Amino acid sequence: MELIINKVLLNTVSLATLSFSASMSVYAQKVDDKRPNILIILADDMGYSDAACYGGEVETPNLDRLAKNGLRYRQFYNSARSCPTRGSLMTGLYPHQAGTGWMAAADMQRPPYQGHLNNQCVTIAEVLKDAGYNTYMCGKWHLNLDHKNQGGISDNWPLQRGFDRFFGIVGGASNYFNMEYYYGNEKGSTHDDENFYFTHALSDSAVAFVSRHDYQKAPFFLYLSYTAPHWPIHALQKDIDKYVERYKAGWDKLRAERFDRQKKM
Repeated sequence: MELIINKVLLNTVSLATLSFSASMSVYAQKVDDKRPNILIILADDMGYSDAACYGGEVETPNLDRLAKNGLRYRQFYNSARSCPTRGSLMTGLYPHQAGTGWMAAADMQRPPYQGHLNNQCVTIAEVLKDAGYNTYMCGKWHLNLDHKNQGGISDNWPLQRGFDRFFGIVGGASNYFNMEYYYGNEKGSTHDDENFYFTHALSDSAVAFVSRHDYQKAPFFLYLSYTAPHWPIHALQKDIDKYVERYKAGWDKLRAERFDRQKKM
């Protein structure tokens, strides 16, 4: 997973993640509140060299612009898999401290490996909401046990862990075109929508959330968590057609070209 973030937002996220001070709520009462809005964008299972600003061959102009005008990591670590890394991102803790030491597939009957967020941690959304922020999420959650999700048990879903509004999936993956999703805690379906594409739906929902936000009353925190490019790796046909000839060169050649671009960078 790669995280590209503006310098100001990086400092704000670090503060919100690591400093759970109750005194933050005092600042929310100020009329001249100048605290920044916070946006975290996360890509799922993307290799560190996939974005063009890290050497990739696919055009990513918006990410490139963020990287050019912000801060780009040269050294970055995660927990290698989805749930543990997301547990850390949402809580500022090691995944085992948050209860997400492995995956959401099973409760291994030990607190560090229970497969969902525990009640001994707080999420960044819970902290920021308590500090007066409006909190929104679009995308993949994957911090609750799969069998609980299947049973509709929502005690660890986004709305229950600090988010005011949510659109996306609570599990780990889905079809990009034909799927079931949640708006808040209510299930919906795209089975009759021929124009639906999940990546676009997440972007559109994020835009809707921030467009309808009342900037006079509070700052916002938005967590935009794409499933792309996580399997099943569904892309729009126009994007497949754009790159199909390029990828016919084969991985060995593309890998060498990426490495050459990285060295020049």
